[in-house]
Amino acid sequence: MRVAPLTFDDHVWNVTDEGASRAERERESGPYRSAVTPELSDLELVLPGAIAANIGEATVALAKFDVYATTILGAGELAPMSAILLRTESASSSNIEQITAGAQQIALAEIGESGSENANLVVGNVRAMEAALELADDLSVDSILRMHARLLAHEPQWAGRYRDGLVWVGGDKLGPRRATHVAPQRELVVDAMTDLVQFMARNDLPPLAQAAIAHAQFETIHPFADGNGRTGRALVHAILRGKEVVTRATAPVSAGLLRNTGDYFAALTAYREGNASPIIAQFADASRFAAARGRRLVDDLAQQTRESEERIVDIRADAAARRVIPLLVGQPVVNVAYIQKRLDLNERAAFRAIDALVTRGILVERAGRSRNRVYAHRGILGVLDSFAADIRRG
Repeated sequence: MRVAPLTFDDHVWNVTDEGASRAERERESGPYRSAVTPELSDLELVLPGAIAANIGEATVALAKFDVYATTILGAGELAPMSAILLRTESASSSNIEQITAGAQQIALAEIGESGSENANLVVGNVRAMEAALELADDLSVDSILRMHARLLAHEPQWAGRYRDGLVWVGGDKLGPRRATHVAPQRELVVDAMTDLVQFMARNDLPPLAQAAIAHAQFETIHPFADGNGRTGRALVHAILRGKEVVTRATAPVSAGLLRNTGDYFAALTAYREGNASPIIAQFADASRFAAARGRRLVDDLAQQTRESEERIVDIRADAAARRVIPLLVGQPVVNVAYIQKRLDLNERAAFRAIDALVTRGILVERAGRSRNRVYAHRGILGVLDSFAADIRRG
């Protein structure tokens, strides 16, 4: 499917890094071309029959997954499952950027007990995803900036603001001359993002195709100094939620993209050259994978919950320990402070609930970063790590 390709502006780059050698300055200084993105808001999107069918099937699969995930635990109890699905998607999206962390470290980071930089970056991505879903009904320039602000809360000099310089993909850090993609000049970013927001607001397009094209356009604009990939994939979920393809669950679409990042990046290049078919196909395939593998993940997590509940049949029905188990799906590593806050218990009652689960082998003590003791559900962590390993194996 053809779209308008990029055009380019000619510029000259001069290396100013005083630490660069003379040879490096000579090699990296000189003429280069930066992208100019075509307007997207009035795009006439006519999908060939095969692409339309592909997108239609993938959209139905996502909708069915959403219903299935809700049904498994029941609407009133979905929050923990929804939380872990969102975190799984955030981890996969981060993994595309080579930001990797195990399930236990990510869970520790959620309660402030991880010293892993990558785990804390993934949690930042979780916050951006949460913002994307919260703001799905009002996708504006401001809401995108707020998503980015949550993603890069640890880097306040960049968070929630457009870049003030040139950015590029690939090549050399000293200059853009050998880059695979040089984003538009900074003075073009505001107009390009305004046009993109207008495109995302349209309601006359197949939502999944719209999300794929919007994502590709966002990555082409590259409006931020850092976090463009993760913010751009969060946007996909905001569009799918806003268009009501999914209403409660977060399908692990990035996990589908992660299976073959080479094809994903090649599809972005094809889009910039005027062919949107590969990026639409990538998101259709990733969505079908997310629906199928997401079902298995939901089933495996629900099974862990059932097995844990079977171990506490001897505990009275109103015991706090019973209320802890559903929380473990969304947060498989806990400490006393977390249980106190989530269940509105005093410290003694929270510790007693945890101790009951430790005694029955449901939780095991793990080392945290501070002196506070933390407790993990090994079965749930194993399911999450197995899911991540399966993705990496393709």
